[in-house]
Amino acid sequence: MVNNEFKGKTVLVTGHTGFKGSWLAVWLNELGANVIGYSLEPNTASDNFVASDLAHRIKSVIGDIRDYAELKKLFDKCQPEFVFHLAAQSLVKVSYEQPKLTYDTNVGGTVNVFECCRLTDSVRVVVNVTSDKCYENREWLWGYRETDRLGGYDPYSSTKACSEIITAAYRNSFFNLSEYRKHHKALSSVRAGNVIGGGDWQKDRLVPDCVRALRDSLPICIRSPRSIRPWQYVLEPLSGYLLLASKMSEDGETYSGAWNFGPDNKSVITVEDLVKRLIQYWGSGQYKDLSKTRSPEYHESKSLMLDISKAMAMLDWRPVLDVDEAIRHTVEWYKADIVDYDFCVSQIREYTDKLTKRSPAFGPEGGVGEGQTGEN
Repeated sequence: MVNNEFKGKTVLVTGHTGFKGSWLAVWLNELGANVIGYSLEPNTASDNFVASDLAHRIKSVIGDIRDYAELKKLFDKCQPEFVFHLAAQSLVKVSYEQPKLTYDTNVGGTVNVFECCRLTDSVRVVVNVTSDKCYENREWLWGYRETDRLGGYDPYSSTKACSEIITAAYRNSFFNLSEYRKHHKALSSVRAGNVIGGGDWQKDRLVPDCVRALRDSLPICIRSPRSIRPWQYVLEPLSGYLLLASKMSEDGETYSGAWNFGPDNKSVITVEDLVKRLIQYWGSGQYKDLSKTRSPEYHESKSLMLDISKAMAMLDWRPVLDVDEAIRHTVEWYKADIVDYDFCVSQIREYTDKLTKRSPAFGPEGGVGEGQTGEN
């Protein structure tokens, strides 16, 4: 189902130069989609976007989602059928340092994308990627459900809650399900956990910070070792986004809404536990606990988990990898002698081989089609 759904279709991915966006673009390209990317330049020359040479495998447009005029020109020219919106300012620390930039990008940018979708007749499916941090965090010991209250202590988290509210407003006002047969536009938001995987080099993010320290034979410094997070491999939520989008294309009335895509409960572990396992798979290294000697630079929640019952029940989606497998795949990317497009595809194939055993919705080809090569 997923294989055939995207083949030959025009799919726009905002934020395609980013960590999750680049992996999604590779996967969609292998599924035979005509992938259009719109994003800022990649952060570093080592990012997954650069390593996989995506600039020469899809139509890559460098631009800012705050620029409505340029974004609208792209929609008018490319006429996408599917839109995955991942472009965002994604760091909590930066949101404290540059709150206006964060709100302009994550709130204003989302409005720009939705306006382009509203005014472009070709658009049929829109998936807005927000964050598990969109919920009002009450430090519960159980997972948040899609119907739980939105919130946000810090600027970043609150922008993701705002993005969720905007999504609901556009769905109610312009893509109302009661009039779906008139507009044929389906709009959903998706919320993932703490995503790890190869090709992420953002500063002040746990795994990239760990890898930099390990490569330089320095101790890993961790601020909040006892904080609990829902860790998941990057391809896990992306498989959910793809499955959801294919379902929305077939039945927008049923599948439009908010969705959680998180790991199972055994993968919800502390920061310290994750770092220990990362060192184990790396084969060397050590870490320092800074929680007793350094005051936190900004607010960090102690516990955050997601309830994925809805996705399991309605989509037959469920996580495939446990946290150790997620770490192993991540370390393999960072330690590989050569990382290129084919290497990324091999990791997708290894993942989807396991995925198809659990979810027949991804088809006999293992969730990876014939792909496209060369320049667009």
